[in-house]
Amino acid sequence: MTHAIVHIARLLKWGRTLARHGALQGIERDPLTPPPVRRLARIARFGARVPKVPAYADAFQAIGPAAIKLGQSLATRPDLVGEEAAKDLLRLQDALPPVPFAAIREQIETAFHRPIEDIFQSIDPDPVGAASIAQVHRAVTAEGEQVAVKVLRPGVERDFLRAIDTYEWAAAQVEAMGGEAARLRPRMVIATFKRWTARELDLRREAASASELAEGMEAEPTFVVPEIDWQRTAGKVMTLEWIDGIKLSDRDALIAAGHDPATIAGNLVRAFLRQAIAEGFFHADLHQGNLFVLPDGRIAAIDFGIMGRIDRRARLWLAEIIYGLITGNYRRVAEIHFEAQYVPAHHNVAEFATALRAVGEPMRGRPVKELSVGQMLDGLFAITRDFDMQTQPHLLLLQKTMVMVEGVATALDPDINMWETAAPFVREWLRSELGPEAAIADRLGKDFRTLARIPDLIRRIEAKFPPEGGAPPLPPLAEIQVVRIGGPWRYLLVGIAAFAAGAGASYFLL
Repeated sequence: MTHAIVHIARLLKWGRTLARHGALQGIERDPLTPPPVRRLARIARFGARVPKVPAYADAFQAIGPAAIKLGQSLATRPDLVGEEAAKDLLRLQDALPPVPFAAIREQIETAFHRPIEDIFQSIDPDPVGAASIAQVHRAVTAEGEQVAVKVLRPGVERDFLRAIDTYEWAAAQVEAMGGEAARLRPRMVIATFKRWTARELDLRREAASASELAEGMEAEPTFVVPEIDWQRTAGKVMTLEWIDGIKLSDRDALIAAGHDPATIAGNLVRAFLRQAIAEGFFHADLHQGNLFVLPDGRIAAIDFGIMGRIDRRARLWLAEIIYGLITGNYRRVAEIHFEAQYVPAHHNVAEFATALRAVGEPMRGRPVKELSVGQMLDGLFAITRDFDMQTQPHLLLLQKTMVMVEGVATALDPDINMWETAAPFVREWLRSELGPEAAIADRLGKDFRTLARIPDLIRRIEAKFPPEGGAPPLPPLAEIQVVRIGGPWRYLLVGIAAFAAGAGASYFLL
Protein backbone atom coordinates (compact mmCIF):
# COMPACT_ATOMS: atom_id res chain seq x y z
CA MET A 1 0.00 0.00 0.00
CA THR A 2 1.36 3.39 -1.00
CA HIS A 3 2.19 5.61 1.97
CA ALA A 4 0.21 8.82 2.50
CA ILE A 5 3.40 10.88 2.21
CA VAL A 6 3.88 9.58 -1.35
CA HIS A 7 0.33 10.60 -2.30
CA ILE A 8 0.78 14.07 -0.81
CA ALA A 9 4.10 14.48 -2.63
CA ARG A 10 2.46 13.56 -5.95
CA LEU A 11 -0.40 16.00 -5.37
CA LEU A 12 2.04 18.80 -4.53
CA LYS A 13 4.09 18.01 -7.63
CA TRP A 14 0.96 18.09 -9.82
CA GLY A 15 -0.12 21.35 -8.22
CA ARG A 16 3.28 22.88 -8.96
CA THR A 17 3.02 21.74 -12.59
CA LEU A 18 -0.45 23.27 -12.92
CA ALA A 19 0.82 26.52 -11.42
CA ARG A 20 3.86 26.66 -13.73
CA HIS A 21 1.55 26.48 -16.76
CA GLY A 22 -0.83 29.09 -15.38
CA ALA A 23 -3.59 26.52 -14.83
CA LEU A 24 -4.26 27.64 -11.24
CA GLN A 25 -5.12 31.21 -12.19
CA GLY A 26 -8.81 30.35 -12.26
CA ILE A 27 -8.66 29.15 -8.64
CA GLU A 28 -6.95 32.38 -7.60
CA ARG A 29 -9.45 34.61 -9.38
CA ASP A 30 -12.64 32.74 -8.56
CA PRO A 31 -14.51 34.72 -5.86
CA LEU A 32 -15.98 31.44 -4.55
CA THR A 33 -12.53 30.01 -3.80
CA PRO A 34 -11.89 29.96 -0.03
CA PRO A 35 -9.25 32.55 0.93
CA PRO A 36 -6.80 29.93 2.34
CA VAL A 37 -6.93 27.99 -0.94
CA ARG A 38 -6.43 31.18 -2.95
CA ARG A 39 -3.38 32.12 -0.87
CA LEU A 40 -1.87 28.66 -1.16
CA ALA A 41 -2.42 28.64 -4.95
CA ARG A 42 -0.30 31.78 -5.04
CA ILE A 43 2.33 30.02 -2.94
CA ALA A 44 2.30 27.08 -5.37
CA ARG A 45 3.26 29.38 -8.25
CA PHE A 46 5.82 31.34 -6.21
CA GLY A 47 9.01 31.65 -8.24
CA ALA A 48 7.44 30.05 -11.33
CA ARG A 49 7.44 31.86 -14.66
CA VAL A 50 3.70 31.85 -15.25
CA PRO A 51 2.62 32.49 -18.88
CA LYS A 52 0.16 35.27 -19.63
CA VAL A 53 -2.12 32.77 -21.38
CA PRO A 54 -2.74 29.57 -19.36
CA ALA A 55 -1.57 26.40 -21.14
CA TYR A 56 -4.05 23.92 -19.67
CA ALA A 57 -3.42 21.15 -22.20
CA ASP A 58 0.35 21.38 -21.73
CA ALA A 59 -0.09 21.18 -17.94
CA PHE A 60 -2.20 18.02 -18.09
CA GLN A 61 0.14 16.46 -20.63
CA ALA A 62 3.12 17.16 -18.37
CA ILE A 63 1.42 15.44 -15.41
CA GLY A 64 0.82 12.16 -17.22
CA PRO A 65 -1.61 9.93 -19.15
CA ALA A 66 -4.28 9.75 -16.42
CA ALA A 67 -4.33 13.55 -16.18
CA ILE A 68 -4.65 13.73 -19.96
CA LYS A 69 -7.77 11.56 -19.84
CA LEU A 70 -9.13 13.78 -17.08
CA GLY A 71 -8.36 16.83 -19.20
CA GLN A 72 -10.23 15.33 -22.15
CA SER A 73 -13.27 14.92 -19.94
CA LEU A 74 -13.00 18.49 -18.67
CA ALA A 75 -12.81 19.71 -22.27
CA THR A 76 -16.52 18.89 -22.52
CA ARG A 77 -17.36 20.83 -19.35
CA PRO A 78 -16.93 24.57 -20.04
CA ASP A 79 -19.41 25.16 -17.21
CA LEU A 80 -16.83 23.81 -14.76
CA VAL A 81 -13.49 24.96 -16.20
CA GLY A 82 -14.55 27.92 -18.38
CA GLU A 83 -14.71 28.38 -22.14
CA GLU A 84 -11.03 29.29 -22.45
CA ALA A 85 -9.78 26.21 -20.60
CA ALA A 86 -12.23 23.87 -22.36
CA LYS A 87 -11.12 25.11 -25.78
CA ASP A 88 -7.44 24.67 -24.93
CA LEU A 89 -8.00 21.17 -23.48
CA LEU A 90 -9.42 20.03 -26.82
CA ARG A 91 -5.81 19.81 -28.00
CA LEU A 92 -5.43 16.70 -25.86
CA GLN A 93 -7.76 14.64 -28.05
CA ASP A 94 -5.54 13.80 -31.01
CA ALA A 95 -2.48 16.04 -31.18
CA LEU A 96 0.05 14.43 -28.82
CA PRO A 97 3.68 13.63 -29.70
CA PRO A 98 3.93 10.06 -31.07
CA VAL A 99 6.07 7.26 -29.67
CA PRO A 100 9.01 6.31 -31.97
CA PHE A 101 8.08 3.50 -34.32
CA ALA A 102 10.88 1.29 -32.99
CA ALA A 103 9.06 1.09 -29.65
CA ILE A 104 5.76 0.41 -31.44
CA ARG A 105 7.35 -2.38 -33.50
CA GLU A 106 8.69 -3.99 -30.33
CA GLN A 107 5.27 -3.73 -28.68
CA ILE A 108 3.57 -5.48 -31.64
CA GLU A 109 6.18 -8.24 -31.93
CA THR A 110 6.09 -8.90 -28.18
CA ALA A 111 2.29 -9.13 -28.24
CA PHE A 112 2.24 -11.77 -31.03
CA HIS A 113 5.65 -13.42 -30.41
CA ARG A 114 6.70 -13.14 -34.04
CA PRO A 115 8.23 -10.59 -36.46
CA ILE A 116 5.99 -7.77 -37.63
CA GLU A 117 6.55 -8.84 -41.25
CA ASP A 118 4.72 -12.10 -40.49
CA ILE A 119 1.69 -10.14 -39.27
CA PHE A 120 1.37 -7.30 -41.77
CA GLN A 121 2.32 -6.95 -45.40
CA SER A 122 3.20 -3.33 -44.64
CA ILE A 123 2.70 -0.79 -41.87
CA ASP A 124 3.15 2.97 -42.02
CA PRO A 125 5.75 4.07 -39.42
CA ASP A 126 4.09 7.48 -39.14
CA PRO A 127 0.95 7.30 -36.96
CA VAL A 128 -2.37 8.71 -38.16
CA GLY A 129 -3.25 9.63 -34.58
CA ALA A 130 -1.51 9.75 -31.20
CA ALA A 131 -3.41 9.97 -27.92
CA SER A 132 -2.58 9.62 -24.24
CA ILE A 133 -2.86 5.84 -24.06
CA ALA A 134 -2.29 4.57 -27.60
CA GLN A 135 -1.47 5.56 -31.15
CA VAL A 136 -2.81 4.29 -34.47
CA HIS A 137 -0.94 3.22 -37.62
CA ARG A 138 -2.30 2.36 -41.04
CA ALA A 139 -1.33 -1.10 -42.29
CA VAL A 140 -2.06 -3.77 -44.90
CA THR A 141 -2.62 -7.38 -43.83
CA ALA A 142 -1.09 -10.41 -45.52
CA GLU A 143 -4.45 -10.85 -47.27
CA GLY A 144 -4.26 -7.31 -48.67
CA GLU A 145 -6.89 -5.75 -46.39
CA GLN A 146 -6.52 -2.10 -45.32
CA VAL A 147 -6.58 -1.94 -41.50
CA ALA A 148 -5.93 0.41 -38.59
CA VAL A 149 -3.54 -0.88 -35.91
CA LYS A 150 -3.94 0.61 -32.43
CA VAL A 151 -0.95 0.07 -30.10
CA LEU A 152 -0.62 0.97 -26.41
CA ARG A 153 2.17 3.36 -25.52
CA PRO A 154 4.95 1.40 -23.73
CA GLY A 155 4.77 1.79 -19.95
CA VAL A 156 1.39 3.50 -19.95
CA GLU A 157 -0.24 0.90 -17.69
CA ARG A 158 2.26 1.50 -14.89
CA ASP A 159 1.93 5.29 -15.07
CA PHE A 160 -1.85 5.13 -15.21
CA LEU A 161 -2.31 2.78 -12.26
CA ARG A 162 0.09 4.81 -10.12
CA ALA A 163 -1.80 8.03 -10.81
CA ILE A 164 -5.22 6.45 -10.19
CA ASP A 165 -3.91 5.08 -6.88
CA THR A 166 -3.33 8.67 -5.76
CA TYR A 167 -6.66 9.81 -7.21
CA GLU A 168 -8.41 7.20 -5.07
CA TRP A 169 -6.51 8.28 -1.98
CA ALA A 170 -7.17 11.97 -2.59
CA ALA A 171 -10.88 11.29 -3.18
CA ALA A 172 -11.08 9.43 0.14
CA GLN A 173 -9.54 12.38 1.99
CA VAL A 174 -11.90 14.85 0.38
CA GLU A 175 -15.00 12.73 1.01
CA ALA A 176 -14.07 12.25 4.67
CA MET A 177 -14.27 16.02 5.18
CA GLY A 178 -18.04 15.85 4.63
CA GLY A 179 -20.27 18.63 3.34
CA GLU A 180 -20.49 19.35 -0.38
CA ALA A 181 -17.53 17.09 -1.16
CA ALA A 182 -19.20 14.08 0.46
CA ARG A 183 -22.46 14.74 -1.42
CA LEU A 184 -20.56 14.56 -4.74
CA ARG A 185 -19.24 11.10 -3.77
CA PRO A 186 -15.70 11.55 -5.15
CA ARG A 187 -14.64 8.01 -4.23
CA MET A 188 -17.37 6.52 -6.37
CA VAL A 189 -16.60 8.98 -9.17
CA ILE A 190 -12.97 7.86 -9.21
CA ALA A 191 -14.04 4.20 -9.04
CA THR A 192 -16.13 4.74 -12.19
CA PHE A 193 -13.19 6.52 -13.83
CA LYS A 194 -10.94 3.57 -12.92
CA ARG A 195 -13.33 1.02 -14.42
CA TRP A 196 -13.61 2.62 -17.82
CA THR A 197 -9.91 3.39 -18.06
CA ALA A 198 -9.14 -0.26 -17.29
CA ARG A 199 -10.97 -1.08 -20.53
CA GLU A 200 -8.67 1.28 -22.43
CA LEU A 201 -5.59 -0.40 -21.00
CA ASP A 202 -6.68 -3.80 -22.38
CA LEU A 203 -7.34 -3.50 -26.10
CA ARG A 204 -9.07 -6.90 -26.16
CA ARG A 205 -11.80 -5.39 -24.00
CA GLU A 206 -12.02 -2.40 -26.32
CA ALA A 207 -12.36 -4.78 -29.27
CA ALA A 208 -15.12 -6.65 -27.44
CA SER A 209 -16.90 -3.35 -26.76
CA ALA A 210 -16.77 -2.47 -30.46
CA SER A 211 -18.18 -5.88 -31.36
CA GLU A 212 -21.01 -5.55 -28.81
CA LEU A 213 -21.86 -2.03 -30.01
CA ALA A 214 -21.97 -3.24 -33.62
CA GLU A 215 -24.55 -5.88 -32.69
CA GLY A 216 -26.66 -3.35 -30.81
CA MET A 217 -26.61 -0.89 -33.71
CA GLU A 218 -27.74 -3.31 -36.42
CA ALA A 219 -31.16 -1.63 -36.30
CA GLU A 220 -29.58 1.79 -36.99
CA PRO A 221 -28.42 1.72 -40.65
CA THR A 222 -26.96 5.25 -40.50
CA PHE A 223 -24.31 4.29 -37.90
CA VAL A 224 -21.32 2.03 -38.64
CA VAL A 225 -18.84 0.27 -36.35
CA PRO A 226 -15.65 -1.04 -38.05
CA GLU A 227 -15.11 -4.79 -37.98
CA ILE A 228 -12.49 -6.18 -35.59
CA ASP A 229 -9.64 -8.36 -36.89
CA TRP A 230 -9.50 -10.76 -33.95
CA GLN A 231 -6.52 -12.71 -35.36
CA ARG A 232 -4.38 -9.57 -35.08
CA THR A 233 -5.73 -8.32 -31.74
CA ALA A 234 -4.11 -8.82 -28.33
CA GLY A 235 -3.95 -7.06 -24.98
CA LYS A 236 -1.70 -4.26 -26.26
CA VAL A 237 -2.57 -4.31 -29.98
CA MET A 238 -5.94 -4.01 -31.70
CA THR A 239 -6.51 -4.31 -35.44
CA LEU A 240 -9.72 -3.19 -37.09
CA GLU A 241 -11.19 -2.30 -40.45
CA TRP A 242 -9.81 0.91 -41.98
CA ILE A 243 -12.37 3.71 -42.30
CA ASP A 244 -12.20 6.09 -45.27
CA GLY A 245 -14.36 9.10 -44.59
CA ILE A 246 -14.56 12.79 -43.79
CA LYS A 247 -14.24 13.90 -40.18
CA LEU A 248 -17.35 15.50 -38.75
CA SER A 249 -15.19 18.45 -37.74
CA ASP A 250 -14.69 19.38 -41.44
CA ARG A 251 -18.13 20.83 -42.24
CA ASP A 252 -16.97 22.49 -45.47
CA ALA A 253 -15.60 19.21 -46.81
CA LEU A 254 -18.88 17.46 -45.94
CA ILE A 255 -20.85 20.04 -47.90
CA ALA A 256 -18.41 19.88 -50.82
CA ALA A 257 -18.89 16.09 -50.92
CA GLY A 258 -22.66 16.55 -51.22
CA HIS A 259 -23.64 15.68 -47.65
CA ASP A 260 -26.35 17.53 -45.71
CA PRO A 261 -24.93 18.58 -42.28
CA ALA A 262 -28.44 18.85 -40.78
CA THR A 263 -29.25 15.25 -41.75
CA ILE A 264 -25.94 14.03 -40.36
CA ALA A 265 -26.55 15.90 -37.09
CA GLY A 266 -30.01 14.33 -36.71
CA ASN A 267 -28.66 10.86 -37.49
CA LEU A 268 -25.94 11.27 -34.86
CA VAL A 269 -28.43 12.28 -32.16
CA ARG A 270 -30.74 9.36 -32.97
CA ALA A 271 -27.81 6.91 -33.03
CA PHE A 272 -26.73 8.09 -29.59
CA LEU A 273 -30.29 7.81 -28.23
CA ARG A 274 -30.57 4.25 -29.52
CA GLN A 275 -27.30 3.35 -27.82
CA ALA A 276 -28.05 5.05 -24.49
CA ILE A 277 -31.79 4.45 -24.13
CA ALA A 278 -32.74 1.45 -26.26
CA GLU A 279 -29.57 -0.63 -25.86
CA GLY A 280 -28.15 0.69 -22.58
CA PHE A 281 -24.60 0.48 -24.00
CA PHE A 282 -23.14 3.57 -25.62
CA HIS A 283 -19.96 5.01 -27.08
CA ALA A 284 -18.89 7.55 -24.47
CA ASP A 285 -16.22 9.40 -26.45
CA LEU A 286 -18.15 10.75 -29.44
CA HIS A 287 -16.02 13.80 -30.12
CA GLN A 288 -15.44 15.02 -33.66
CA GLY A 289 -12.09 13.28 -34.02
CA ASN A 290 -13.75 9.88 -33.51
CA LEU A 291 -16.57 10.35 -36.04
CA PHE A 292 -16.43 10.13 -39.84
CA VAL A 293 -18.95 10.38 -42.65
CA LEU A 294 -18.62 7.67 -45.30
CA PRO A 295 -19.26 8.38 -49.01
CA ASP A 296 -22.81 6.97 -48.70
CA GLY A 297 -23.65 9.35 -45.82
CA ARG A 298 -23.41 6.86 -42.95
CA ILE A 299 -21.60 7.86 -39.75
CA ALA A 300 -18.67 5.67 -38.67
CA ALA A 301 -17.22 5.74 -35.16
CA ILE A 302 -13.79 4.70 -33.93
CA ASP A 303 -12.02 4.48 -30.54
CA PHE A 304 -14.16 2.30 -28.27
CA GLY A 305 -12.06 2.57 -25.13
CA ILE A 306 -14.65 4.54 -23.18
CA MET A 307 -18.09 2.93 -23.13
CA GLY A 308 -21.07 3.52 -20.85
CA ARG A 309 -23.68 1.06 -19.62
CA ILE A 310 -27.10 1.75 -18.04
CA ASP A 311 -29.50 -0.90 -16.76
CA ARG A 312 -33.11 -1.05 -17.99
CA ARG A 313 -34.65 0.52 -14.90
CA ALA A 314 -32.35 3.54 -15.09
CA ARG A 315 -33.02 3.83 -18.83
CA LEU A 316 -36.77 3.95 -18.22
CA TRP A 317 -36.26 6.71 -15.67
CA LEU A 318 -33.92 8.52 -18.06
CA ALA A 319 -36.35 8.29 -20.99
CA GLU A 320 -39.23 9.57 -18.85
CA ILE A 321 -37.06 12.45 -17.61
CA ILE A 322 -36.13 13.45 -21.16
CA TYR A 323 -39.70 13.15 -22.41
CA GLY A 324 -41.00 15.05 -19.39
CA LEU A 325 -38.63 17.92 -20.08
CA ILE A 326 -39.56 17.89 -23.77
CA THR A 327 -43.29 18.05 -23.01
CA GLY A 328 -42.99 20.29 -19.97
CA ASN A 329 -44.33 17.65 -17.55
CA TYR A 330 -42.08 18.77 -14.69
CA ARG A 331 -44.26 17.14 -12.04
CA ARG A 332 -43.61 13.70 -13.55
CA VAL A 333 -39.89 14.45 -13.90
CA ALA A 334 -39.79 15.38 -10.21
CA GLU A 335 -41.69 12.22 -9.21
CA ILE A 336 -39.18 10.07 -11.11
CA HIS A 337 -36.33 11.62 -9.16
CA PHE A 338 -38.03 10.68 -5.92
CA GLU A 339 -38.88 7.16 -7.17
CA ALA A 340 -35.27 6.64 -8.21
CA GLN A 341 -34.16 8.02 -4.83
CA TYR A 342 -32.02 10.62 -6.54
CA VAL A 343 -33.64 13.17 -4.22
CA PRO A 344 -34.04 12.39 -0.48
CA ALA A 345 -37.64 11.75 0.58
CA HIS A 346 -37.74 14.63 3.07
CA HIS A 347 -37.87 17.15 0.19
CA ASN A 348 -41.11 18.37 -1.41
CA VAL A 349 -42.01 17.01 -4.87
CA ALA A 350 -43.85 20.17 -5.88
CA GLU A 351 -40.93 22.39 -4.90
CA PHE A 352 -38.56 20.22 -6.90
CA ALA A 353 -40.89 20.36 -9.93
CA THR A 354 -40.87 24.16 -9.73
CA ALA A 355 -37.06 24.19 -9.63
CA LEU A 356 -36.98 21.95 -12.71
CA ARG A 357 -39.38 24.27 -14.51
CA ALA A 358 -37.01 27.19 -13.95
CA VAL A 359 -34.29 25.26 -15.79
CA GLY A 360 -36.41 23.44 -18.39
CA GLU A 361 -38.68 26.18 -19.73
CA PRO A 362 -35.88 28.25 -21.32
CA MET A 363 -34.82 25.17 -23.34
CA ARG A 364 -38.15 24.28 -24.88
CA GLY A 365 -38.79 25.22 -28.51
CA ARG A 366 -35.50 27.03 -29.02
CA PRO A 367 -32.50 26.07 -31.19
CA VAL A 368 -29.32 25.10 -29.39
CA LYS A 369 -27.48 28.16 -30.74
CA GLU A 370 -29.71 30.37 -28.60
CA LEU A 371 -29.05 28.41 -25.42
CA SER A 372 -26.07 28.42 -23.09
CA VAL A 373 -25.22 24.88 -22.05
CA GLY A 374 -23.01 26.33 -19.32
CA GLN A 375 -25.88 28.34 -17.84
CA MET A 376 -28.19 25.34 -18.06
CA LEU A 377 -25.69 23.13 -16.23
CA ASP A 378 -25.12 25.84 -13.64
CA GLY A 379 -28.87 25.87 -12.97
CA LEU A 380 -29.04 22.09 -12.72
CA PHE A 381 -26.00 21.95 -10.45
CA ALA A 382 -27.67 24.49 -8.16
CA ILE A 383 -30.68 22.16 -7.93
CA THR A 384 -28.44 19.25 -6.93
CA ARG A 385 -27.12 21.33 -4.03
CA ASP A 386 -30.49 22.71 -2.95
CA PHE A 387 -32.13 19.27 -2.92
CA ASP A 388 -29.22 17.22 -1.53
CA MET A 389 -28.93 15.08 -4.66
CA GLN A 390 -25.86 12.84 -4.58
CA THR A 391 -23.74 12.27 -7.67
CA GLN A 392 -25.03 9.33 -9.72
CA PRO A 393 -21.88 7.61 -11.07
CA HIS A 394 -23.77 5.56 -13.67
CA LEU A 395 -24.88 8.85 -15.25
CA LEU A 396 -21.48 10.60 -15.27
CA LEU A 397 -20.37 9.15 -18.61
CA LEU A 398 -23.82 9.80 -20.04
CA GLN A 399 -23.56 13.41 -18.93
CA LYS A 400 -20.18 13.82 -20.60
CA THR A 401 -21.32 12.15 -23.81
CA MET A 402 -24.59 14.05 -24.06
CA VAL A 403 -22.76 17.39 -23.86
CA MET A 404 -20.25 16.11 -26.42
CA VAL A 405 -22.93 14.92 -28.88
CA GLU A 406 -24.76 18.21 -28.52
CA GLY A 407 -21.56 20.10 -29.33
CA VAL A 408 -20.86 18.00 -32.44
CA ALA A 409 -24.47 18.24 -33.64
CA THR A 410 -24.54 22.00 -33.12
CA ALA A 411 -21.31 22.46 -35.08
CA LEU A 412 -22.96 20.62 -38.00
CA ASP A 413 -26.38 22.28 -37.71
CA PRO A 414 -26.54 25.42 -35.51
CA ASP A 415 -30.35 25.35 -35.71
CA ILE A 416 -30.81 21.81 -34.41
CA ASN A 417 -32.99 21.41 -31.33
CA MET A 418 -31.87 18.40 -29.34
CA TRP A 419 -35.17 18.05 -27.51
CA GLU A 420 -37.35 18.08 -30.64
CA THR A 421 -34.96 15.69 -32.42
CA ALA A 422 -35.08 13.29 -29.47
CA ALA A 423 -38.86 13.42 -28.88
CA PRO A 424 -40.07 10.92 -31.57
CA PHE A 425 -37.49 8.29 -30.64
CA VAL A 426 -38.06 8.62 -26.89
CA ARG A 427 -41.86 8.60 -27.28
CA GLU A 428 -41.84 5.41 -29.35
CA TRP A 429 -39.42 3.64 -27.02
CA LEU A 430 -41.47 4.53 -23.95
CA ARG A 431 -44.63 3.24 -25.67
CA SER A 432 -42.96 -0.10 -26.39
CA GLU A 433 -41.47 -0.41 -22.90
CA LEU A 434 -44.35 0.88 -20.77
CA GLY A 435 -47.36 -0.41 -22.75
CA PRO A 436 -49.70 -3.12 -21.37
CA GLU A 437 -48.00 -5.97 -23.23
CA ALA A 438 -44.61 -4.96 -21.86
CA ALA A 439 -46.05 -4.64 -18.34
CA ILE A 440 -47.49 -8.19 -18.41
CA ALA A 441 -44.27 -9.63 -19.82
CA ASP A 442 -42.22 -7.82 -17.18
CA ARG A 443 -44.44 -9.12 -14.36
CA LEU A 444 -44.26 -12.72 -15.57
CA GLY A 445 -40.52 -12.51 -16.00
CA LYS A 446 -40.05 -10.91 -12.58
CA ASP A 447 -42.14 -13.58 -10.83
CA PHE A 448 -40.30 -16.40 -12.59
CA ARG A 449 -36.91 -14.94 -11.67
CA THR A 450 -38.04 -14.62 -8.04
CA LEU A 451 -38.98 -18.30 -7.90
CA ALA A 452 -35.72 -19.29 -9.55
CA ARG A 453 -33.72 -17.39 -6.91
CA ILE A 454 -35.23 -19.26 -3.93
CA PRO A 455 -32.71 -22.19 -3.94
CA ASP A 456 -29.79 -19.78 -4.22
CA LEU A 457 -31.25 -17.66 -1.41
CA ILE A 458 -31.35 -20.70 0.88
CA ARG A 459 -27.73 -21.55 0.04
CA ARG A 460 -26.63 -17.99 0.82
CA ILE A 461 -28.42 -18.08 4.16
CA GLU A 462 -26.62 -21.30 5.01
CA ALA A 463 -23.31 -19.73 3.93
CA LYS A 464 -23.97 -16.71 6.14
CA PHE A 465 -24.97 -18.85 9.13
CA PRO A 466 -22.98 -22.09 8.69
CA PRO A 467 -23.55 -25.08 10.93
CA GLU A 468 -21.06 -25.69 13.71
CA GLY A 469 -17.70 -26.53 12.23
CA GLY A 470 -18.46 -24.76 8.94
CA ALA A 471 -16.18 -22.30 7.17
CA PRO A 472 -15.79 -18.88 8.84
CA PRO A 473 -17.03 -15.78 6.98
CA LEU A 474 -14.62 -13.88 4.71
CA PRO A 475 -12.76 -10.91 6.25
CA PRO A 476 -14.05 -7.41 5.35
CA LEU A 477 -12.48 -5.47 2.49
CA ALA A 478 -9.56 -3.22 3.38
CA GLU A 479 -10.40 0.45 3.75
CA ILE A 480 -8.32 3.38 2.57
CA GLN A 481 -6.75 5.18 5.51
CA VAL A 482 -8.03 8.71 5.97
CA VAL A 483 -5.28 11.10 7.02
CA ARG A 484 -6.35 13.96 9.23
CA ILE A 485 -4.51 17.05 8.02
CA GLY A 486 -5.01 20.32 9.85
CA GLY A 487 -4.17 23.94 9.21
CA PRO A 488 -3.45 25.39 5.77
CA TRP A 489 -2.10 22.07 4.45
CA ARG A 490 -5.66 20.73 4.62
CA TYR A 491 -6.83 23.43 2.23
CA LEU A 492 -3.91 22.86 -0.13
CA LEU A 493 -4.77 19.15 -0.31
CA VAL A 494 -8.44 19.92 -0.97
CA GLY A 495 -7.63 22.42 -3.73
CA ILE A 496 -5.11 20.27 -5.57
CA ALA A 497 -7.01 17.00 -5.07
CA ALA A 498 -10.24 18.50 -6.35
CA PHE A 499 -8.51 19.75 -9.49
CA ALA A 500 -6.29 16.73 -10.14
CA ALA A 501 -8.66 13.94 -9.14
CA GLY A 502 -11.81 15.33 -10.69
CA ALA A 503 -13.66 15.56 -7.41
CA GLY A 504 -15.76 18.40 -8.75
CA ALA A 505 -17.71 16.20 -11.17
CA SER A 506 -21.43 16.91 -10.95
CA TYR A 507 -24.67 15.16 -11.74
CA PHE A 508 -26.13 16.16 -15.12
CA LEU A 509 -29.90 15.99 -15.42
CA LEU A 510 -31.26 15.28 -18.90
